[in-house]
Amino acid sequence: MPSFALTSQTVPGGAALPKPQWSGILKVPGGQDLSPQLSWSGFPAATKSFVVSMYDPQAPTGSGFWHWIVTDIPAGTTSLPEGAGVPDGTALPAGAVQLGGDAGADRYVGAAPPAGSGVHNYYVTVTALDIDKSGVGPTSSGALLGFTIGGHTLARATLVFPTPAD
Repeated sequence: MPSFALTSQTVPGGAALPKPQWSGILKVPGGQDLSPQLSWSGFPAATKSFVVSMYDPQAPTGSGFWHWIVTDIPAGTTSLPEGAGVPDGTALPAGAVQLGGDAGADRYVGAAPPAGSGVHNYYVTVTALDIDKSGVGPTSSGALLGFTIGGHTLARATLVFPTPAD
């Protein structure tokens, strides 16, 4: 899969997520459910939209945990500000749709590794698509979105943010 550049002013590449990016909703002390700032460039010229997501494959669920999913981000968008993942989506570009994720909240839900579960790697990914709209609604799952956009993915950029070992 081709890649492109993805950076975050909130979290330098390879660093652990700061406490504001952890989950107060899921009762992590100091967690504020504040989505990180993201910027991307170098994606294919044929890109018509983007998907942004945060996923924890080490979550003890048998299928990982989707913390944040935003689809239908217009191709002219090349960054999201810190805090863009608020429930009302007002900090997202017009037309963007936040899915419920595995917490059932159509917003950013920060990191929340269970005590004793070791290091969790949080994958923040921007996916470039060759379609304007994914065709899924806000109640769709991350798995359904992945299935729907699989044949429309042009390139993908990922940052991995580990949690400290416990």
